[in-house]
Amino acid sequence: MSKKESYWTKHKQKLKETGEGITFTKQTILISDEKKATFEEGKILLIDKPLHWTSFDVVRKIRNAIRIKKVGHAGTLDPLATGLLIVCTGKFTKKINEIMADEKEYTGSFTLGAVTPTYDLESEPTDLKSFDGLTLEDIKKAIGFFRGDIMQFPPIYSAIKKDGEALYKLARRGEEVELKARPVHIRIFEMTHFDLPVVSFKVVCSTGTYIRSLAHDVGQQLGCGAYLNSLRRTRIGNYLVEDAQTIDTFLQSLV
Repeated sequence: MSKKESYWTKHKQKLKETGEGITFTKQTILISDEKKATFEEGKILLIDKPLHWTSFDVVRKIRNAIRIKKVGHAGTLDPLATGLLIVCTGKFTKKINEIMADEKEYTGSFTLGAVTPTYDLESEPTDLKSFDGLTLEDIKKAIGFFRGDIMQFPPIYSAIKKDGEALYKLARRGEEVELKARPVHIRIFEMTHFDLPVVSFKVVCSTGTYIRSLAHDVGQQLGCGAYLNSLRRTRIGNYLVEDAQTIDTFLQSLV
């Protein structure tokens, strides 16, 4: 994607055809100066990010609605992920780094028998391989290999920057990118459901962990490949997705 091209712009035709995605209506919300002042003083907003929205889509929507510039999020969620996105406003943007350092919890699923360049469903599965003969114990053992302190290679299609530019931009231009493994801690990684080729899981991990990479690495460990097909962030530190509100609910609260 170009610098100004959004995820929605890139995928809008496909999403319109399937009835999914983002509704960017020109909604004018006039909040009072008193409400605006409370956001400038600082608020922590718990948002349940919808499917196909980027984290910046959420920030932009909130920024435009409350009419202040200092709005940021504490930890990116990919467009194909849903769940807890913490948005800080005004003076509370100083808390972003502190919140980002907190432990994260996710639920999701991955599909065995293929890989994708992005490690998820944003790209097409390739290199199909048989997973016949894999047992429940085989998968449990492979998952267990990635618990504790591990070195993890991030996806080449990621927002990690090299010389000030995101890796995914270099990858889309076809430039060769040298990835470096990074230390992360996986406190919990367990299978919650088993229905081949789909395996559901729960992960509790340190900041900086790529769940897409975990799914890919389990597939490599099993020898048949795997890619992430769903992901939901359920917790950041003591903040829970159960306490989050939708974008629509937040906008309605401003009226």
